[in-house]
Amino acid sequence: MSKRIILNAFDMSCVTHQAPGLWKHPDNQAHRYNDIDYWIDLARLLERGTFDALFIADVVGIYDVYRHSSAPALIDSAQLPVGDPIIQVSAMAKATEHLGFGVTVASTYELPYALARRFSTLDHFTKGRVGWNVVTSYLDSAARNLGLTTQIKHDDRYGIGEEFLDVTYKLWEGSWEDDAVVIDRENGVYTDPTKVHPINHRGEHFQVPGIHLSEPSPQRTPVIFQAGASARGRQFAATHGEAVFINGLVPELTRKTTDDIRDRAEALGRPRDSVKILTLATAIVAETDEEAQAKYEEYQQYISLDGALTLYGGWSGLDLSSFDPDKPLKYVDTDAARSALAIFTLADPEREWTPRDIAHYIGIGGIGPVFVGSAATVADEIERWIDVAGTDGFNLAYVITPGTFEAVVDLLVPELRRRGRVWDEYPEGTLRGRLNGTGSPVVPEWHPAHRYRGAYVGQPSAADDTAPSLFDTDNADETNAYAPEGASA
Repeated sequence: MSKRIILNAFDMSCVTHQAPGLWKHPDNQAHRYNDIDYWIDLARLLERGTFDALFIADVVGIYDVYRHSSAPALIDSAQLPVGDPIIQVSAMAKATEHLGFGVTVASTYELPYALARRFSTLDHFTKGRVGWNVVTSYLDSAARNLGLTTQIKHDDRYGIGEEFLDVTYKLWEGSWEDDAVVIDRENGVYTDPTKVHPINHRGEHFQVPGIHLSEPSPQRTPVIFQAGASARGRQFAATHGEAVFINGLVPELTRKTTDDIRDRAEALGRPRDSVKILTLATAIVAETDEEAQAKYEEYQQYISLDGALTLYGGWSGLDLSSFDPDKPLKYVDTDAARSALAIFTLADPEREWTPRDIAHYIGIGGIGPVFVGSAATVADEIERWIDVAGTDGFNLAYVITPGTFEAVVDLLVPELRRRGRVWDEYPEGTLRGRLNGTGSPVVPEWHPAHRYRGAYVGQPSAADDTAPSLFDTDNADETNAYAPEGASA
């Protein structure tokens, strides 16, 4: 039987995500990113196409590397303005029954105690269909505007992220026992405080002594997505990631990344196939190859080269505005130019890349492949990537929205269904249960969160060391076992 292909839609609460300049296309509705009806309609469309999830990207800074200014990002709306990635999810969940939601939140600029509550709430409201894309942020502008003088060093951000996750795992998995909520109307007890435990976390970066604010949600821990390309990022992904999002330009070279992540996961005691690896791609689909190619050529007329280099400046930290746009960068003897070339020369070592070439390449699809053709042609290429790159699926970006997704749902998905590569209809269950194929809503035994499941049973609880109720002095010993935390006169 053919391996099932995971399909996520890749979007962001902004106008220009991975196709700079295409906001000008008359059929593009990306400017409706701040209209809740846009997100509801998109969710319903994706559910019709049995997509696994809508994966919502995010940044909390400005792409201001290119030309040392935020003006290019504003002119081309290069991920600016940008809205919060979480708020629309509840509305989309109400409008659907099965579609999952992967939400990007940077651990560097959050507090684990508060974020744990936010995701527990969202997991309740979605009935177990939410995942957290754990990132550490990469924009220096984010650091400057969130209380720091400069960006925290790369590996240090991952160190913070490790402890951040450890705290949230303790809150989600260990603080509340499964049967803590009793809703005993006869005895007037909603939650048994003997089954709710403070986590008493004392770490290098966080001090979290208390109990989780939320009762256990369907998945407890949301599905952990992760996107990290560096060696440190891959190790982080191999440790925590249930699904890992990577960039790759050609499948043969992408295989090196997927093998490395799976090797790292296996070395940690995980089953090799327990990490689901997704690559960025864009599919331009039409009834025929010729029609699809004509669409692609039309889209190219709208590319903003300045917008593309604005995005690239944010992704790479490199400002290409000082270079000749048509001079091959390999002749510029600077560390910056060599770094700028790295990802492209890996894809095509024989090619000479200019800033203009890079801008055109990024202009549609960002740093990922673009599949152009009929449903059969694109399905062939998708299957080739799955087989050659050793990946499990794709985060599919749009050129125009919802048009790109409509073509995928109406043309490509039926072809993939005929090939047995995607669901005909959703299986029941949570996002985690469908993603890993087990049906179980909770983290498996190999996941680092699992060690906190039941870890505090028999340990100090919210009922310990509380004073008797002011209103039940006749039975002080009995009521003390169920008194709310800190309920002293």
